[in-house]
Amino acid sequence: MSLTRDPRQAASPPPAGAREPRRTPRRRERQGPAYVFLSPWILGVVLLTLAPMAVSLYLSFTDYNLFDAPKWVGLRNYTDMFFEDPRYWRSVGTTLIFVVVAVPLKLALALGVAMLLKNMRSGKGFYRSAFYAPSLLGASMSIALVWRALYNDGGTVDDLLSRIGIHTGGWVADPDLSVFVVALLAVWQFGAPMVIFLAGLQQIPGDLYEAAALDGAGRWRQFVSVTLPMLSPVLFFNLVLETIQSFQVFTPAFAISGGKGGPADSTMFYTLYLYERGFSASHMGYASAMAWALLLGIGAVTVVLFRTSRSWVFYANEGA
Repeated sequence: MSLTRDPRQAASPPPAGAREPRRTPRRRERQGPAYVFLSPWILGVVLLTLAPMAVSLYLSFTDYNLFDAPKWVGLRNYTDMFFEDPRYWRSVGTTLIFVVVAVPLKLALALGVAMLLKNMRSGKGFYRSAFYAPSLLGASMSIALVWRALYNDGGTVDDLLSRIGIHTGGWVADPDLSVFVVALLAVWQFGAPMVIFLAGLQQIPGDLYEAAALDGAGRWRQFVSVTLPMLSPVLFFNLVLETIQSFQVFTPAFAISGGKGGPADSTMFYTLYLYERGFSASHMGYASAMAWALLLGIGAVTVVLFRTSRSWVFYANEGA
């Protein structure tokens, strides 16, 4: 009888319920360099994100004017904001209109251009870069000012519409149209979701389209029955990102309205009103309360999107 142990027995897993061996000092030493390399990120999160958030949460319960020491007022900022400030709710409504208009148009345009680029045989790289460029430039103050000049009274758009008999007097000066100027600027920056859609379209197997064509499905039917279901995870990803970004729009609204939210508060977006209360009126406590209300609102909308996604987002490994 041999006394030599089978090496497979030495490597066998411990029995159920047995405690895992404690980490040896050598193993902890190997983890040390990982924390060293992670330390810049950890310090950045603590000092630049968590600490400012904690200070902002504290200031939201105070009366703070940027010059004197904060005075604790409890929930007064929140009660004033929700029940005694009509401009606050006007800014909420304006922002919701912008989100409802800009996000679907932006995603539809991005998907349409991505499908055109997918079928191109030559020049795809050039056009992809050209369509992506507005996403890099559109957030700048200079582009927003140019956009304001285009849609102002006597601007290029007003002049072109006047030649065909449509006299608007400039979209920027019209309370009913000014918010759509900002929305069109956001839609023009469709490059980022377009690139993501293009990557998703290239992952759809061509066999699915061939099978649908054999069954007599036309292009529209293939789009509805093949493209959209297979692309739904990418569509959901873009929808969440664009919705979150749209709630935080600031630079275009500031530039197009001259920082005043006019005319008649028609471009007084949430973040612009937050800026006005915090820095123009020196009510930083009130502005901090608005910031936390915005954070909770975006969180609630994101939760709703995730809950509703269960009925229309399909993944390839579902049911496997």
